[in-house]
Amino acid sequence: MNRSQFHKISGKKDGVRIESRVLEEQIQDLVAHGRRYIEVDAFGQHGIGGRLWKAGNETVHIRIEGTCGQRTGSLGFPNTFIEIKGPASDDVGWLNAGAQIIVHGNASNGACNAMAQGKVYIAGNIGARGMTMTKQNPRFEPPELWVLGSAGDYFAEFMAGGTVVVCGYNPQDTDNILGYRPMVGMVGGRVFFRGPHKGFSQNDAKLVPILDQDWKWLVQNLKIYLEHIHKTEILEDLTDREQWQLITARTPQERLSSQSRSMSSFHQHVWDKELGKGSMIGDLTSLDRSIIPLVPTGNLRRFVPVWENKKYLAPCEASCPTGIPVQERWKLIREGRVDEAVDLALAYTPFPATVCGYLCPNLCMDACTRQSALMAPVDVTQLGKASLNAKTPALPALSGKKIAVIGGGSAGISTAWQLRQKGHEAVIYDTSKSLGGKITSVIPESRIPSQVLNKEIERVRKVLPHVHLQQPLKKEDMEKLREDFDFIVIAAGAQKPRILPVPGREKMIPSLDFLKKAKLNKIKPGRKVVIIGAGNVGCDVASEAYRLGAEEVTLIDVQEPASFGREREHAEAAGAKFLWPVFTQEIKDQGVKLTNGDILPADTVIISIGDVPDIDFLPDNIRIERGYVVVNEYYQTTDAKIFAVGDIVKPGLLTNAIGAGRKAAQTIIDILEGKRPSGASRRMIDYKRVSLEYFDPRITNFEDMDSCSLQCSSCGGCRDCSLCVTVCPQAAISRQEVLDSTGYEYVVDENKCIGCGFCAGACPCGIWNLMENEPLD
Repeated sequence: MNRSQFHKISGKKDGVRIESRVLEEQIQDLVAHGRRYIEVDAFGQHGIGGRLWKAGNETVHIRIEGTCGQRTGSLGFPNTFIEIKGPASDDVGWLNAGAQIIVHGNASNGACNAMAQGKVYIAGNIGARGMTMTKQNPRFEPPELWVLGSAGDYFAEFMAGGTVVVCGYNPQDTDNILGYRPMVGMVGGRVFFRGPHKGFSQNDAKLVPILDQDWKWLVQNLKIYLEHIHKTEILEDLTDREQWQLITARTPQERLSSQSRSMSSFHQHVWDKELGKGSMIGDLTSLDRSIIPLVPTGNLRRFVPVWENKKYLAPCEASCPTGIPVQERWKLIREGRVDEAVDLALAYTPFPATVCGYLCPNLCMDACTRQSALMAPVDVTQLGKASLNAKTPALPALSGKKIAVIGGGSAGISTAWQLRQKGHEAVIYDTSKSLGGKITSVIPESRIPSQVLNKEIERVRKVLPHVHLQQPLKKEDMEKLREDFDFIVIAAGAQKPRILPVPGREKMIPSLDFLKKAKLNKIKPGRKVVIIGAGNVGCDVASEAYRLGAEEVTLIDVQEPASFGREREHAEAAGAKFLWPVFTQEIKDQGVKLTNGDILPADTVIISIGDVPDIDFLPDNIRIERGYVVVNEYYQTTDAKIFAVGDIVKPGLLTNAIGAGRKAAQTIIDILEGKRPSGASRRMIDYKRVSLEYFDPRITNFEDMDSCSLQCSSCGGCRDCSLCVTVCPQAAISRQEVLDSTGYEYVVDENKCIGCGFCAGACPCGIWNLMENEPLD
């Protein structure tokens, strides 16, 4: 590599050594500004080359001259390549997460401590506790440490994954290249070594034959290693297969079997033989006086693991107002049951493609556990769009019960949809010319393709054939409906626009009126448009105004705009400008006059500060507060036969309206079936219980539904991965078949379990909970 490519920085300023923190800030700043080749003249600074994430997927080359301090390359990312021209201090490659590090000399203590990914090449010897407490994510290549000479004491202590190669070439200890007490507590990984040693922990590790594929891997990678440390001339000396040996960790079953035999042998041949059965006081009592093991099982455990499958809601499901079990759908995708995953949504919403795929701000993705680790949430819109092909559900015979639903928007359709799926007839009344409410009448086609919406409306009409459109109702009509139907659900929405009480207000066009005409291409906004109100509806208005020929659109508000998501993105992409805080004084022929005296020129002024319900048709016994219908937790009004959902109760998202309709319908269904309505719900699982270490944080774009399903951590729902069985050191967990919806469960043998909590710590889904054991009576 050409040295002139490198941007050089020094660890001194004006002859004085600078702090490690300052040097790291300089390196991070260089990377952020596009530098990818950096040479550091180091003077003992720590942590050089770690955490260079700002480069994204581009490789950063760090060359270190002089003396580097501790933890060089710590928390290194896969985009980092570090070359140390001399020896390395303690903890080189500490917590390495993918960096490649070359040391042209010896390395001190703690080399590769807790490393999880990456490769570290040492051209000399290493000190004590090298490759300790390493990890290995099965989704990535295992971490590697290559040592030309020998290892220091306590080498590979508690090693849990990865590969070490100790070449034994010019070692510091010619009689013992593995150091004192190596491999104590080793539970994973492997160690290739060449040369004499003085033993290792036989309880934790074992010598195994080097198979042909192992030798092939070693030779191929040995060439690469020697090239990096500039020692290719010794390759022939190091490729004599008979000189190499291989050590791997014992399995938990092997360790347990060995320990149990030795303890049993000691008890039988030493303890009882010398002291008699029951030990020193065996002749005085008949109580069991046998030895309590150092690590207790059964009732003597302090903690016990509990398999809490589906006890808690996944964050995605808990945050979805519609209540769709998103993680269950991804599970079906993983199992290859795509049709079932698609059809499952129809049990919760009549608009799985329209809303979940296009219109929803995706609260489930905002709540996704992956976000807590700064990872991209699983893309639920792919599953939503695929739901367009969901099959119309089979409908049960009618029960004879009839419910009137006032309003054919998202809330009303959702209510009627749920009622019909339980066999109850729902009849919809709406004042509009078409079914669907605001979804069909005002939301622009730029946000929802007409073919998608039309197909879902067609499916709704098949399930709900009894729809009466252009049916305005009065109070006397409501009284008649109350007599003719078992229940009434009011889902009339909010259709009356709020209007500012300013001079010239008659010149303003309500946003819903504009959007309805815009969808039919029956309005021309002119060259300049001012929108009063910069929420999401205002953003839709802006996007449509541009589509219809406007050249300049300004949205004004009295506070920072509350718009967000796709609506805001589309408006800004079209060119809309946002202005706040400003206050409207008057609407004039030339535009909007503000209280500060400025005039915003406008051919069209649109008011978009919200809408309120039209409640004139409601019976007098329905309680109203501030213009909205008052309901209880079951969406029941002050009249026990009348329910209310959607914007007539409280303004909200489409998903809020759909969810409210589903809950109100369930209450009616419970009452008709003679059940007591229940508003109880499972609590959401704690984010801290879910382990995301098994997933790749670099994945930000999901290619298809299969890739999405694999990246879903299935919070609160067992993935049946058997990881708990694998990590249990006592082999105390087993999978058993059961006759329920899951078909299996994981069971703990209390006579083997020691309450260590490994199962709870390793479970990717947070299913296992470690609970304090109840004391004995």
